[in-house]
Amino acid sequence: MSDRAGWAVLGAGGISGDFLRALPHARLGTLRAVGARDADRAREFAAAFAGDFPEASAGTYDEVLARSDVDAVYIGTVHTSHRELSLAALAAGKAVLCEKPLGIDAAETDEVLAAAERAGLPLVEAFKYRFGPFPDLLRALVADGALGEIVEVETSLGFAADRALTRLFDPALAGGALLDVGCYPVSLAVGVAAWAGRLEASTPTVVSATGVIGETGVDEDASAELDLGGIRALLATSISRDLPRTATIRGTRGELEIPNVWGSRVTSTQDAVLHREDGTSERIRAEAISPMAAEADATILALREGRAEAPEMPWAQTRATARLLQDWRAALSD
Repeated sequence: MSDRAGWAVLGAGGISGDFLRALPHARLGTLRAVGARDADRAREFAAAFAGDFPEASAGTYDEVLARSDVDAVYIGTVHTSHRELSLAALAAGKAVLCEKPLGIDAAETDEVLAAAERAGLPLVEAFKYRFGPFPDLLRALVADGALGEIVEVETSLGFAADRALTRLFDPALAGGALLDVGCYPVSLAVGVAAWAGRLEASTPTVVSATGVIGETGVDEDASAELDLGGIRALLATSISRDLPRTATIRGTRGELEIPNVWGSRVTSTQDAVLHREDGTSERIRAEAISPMAAEADATILALREGRAEAPEMPWAQTRATARLLQDWRAALSD
């Protein structure tokens, strides 16, 4: 492997473009190829980034995966193709950074993780808010007991989607709020439970759930209470209304308020406020970085070190998140 690993991007949509705008900020890799189902579309997409990556090629998915100079792939396609493309990339010997959700249900998720385990290759679910200085600080605050025993997590993510964005409202494309944005609150709650040492010894469950199923049959608005090893998680998500991008983690010795827990595709979260039980407060601050560049580097680092998992998003947490999302969706249909 050369000093800078070779990346391929599979998918020529908006989020793939954001990844390519972030990739020049990565330390460990650079773009070698762009793949799409339509080779002409791939070439057109690659041309838009020729200034940063003048030597990048383009072609179909199969053509790109066959390239010997591609070490890792970023998958930025619709939800329903994540399984197919992840399996193809792993079979081709490539590390995989796949946009969330890794699978549209728990069975797909388990299948892809099993393939990565057999291949001995990195597979990372791309929850960008998990990568960088702020999430490292957050993990330490929870694990080191700064908040005491964690008792509750409350968080949400939602936006009023343009109906013209048809993939969000199409059941055939696994549309709906839960898989598109609800996965973020679930994954955060799962992460907090894991950092607090409560995930492995418990079976996370959906205690209650409410929501709105739209005319097209997808979940458009939903809320839930989860139990994660005795930690209560209060979650909300929507593609029909704007919701706060906040999170509050409550413990027996204080609580942490995070005003913009998800950050953006361009800049990571950097601020929180720690409220202690004695009434004092402390501003917690970390360096802001490009989170998509950070998740790219985490994938390449795992590849170089011979690891199949990135510690920022371990497979146990990917599995737990997938099962809770599946159970939440099922509860809305009952």
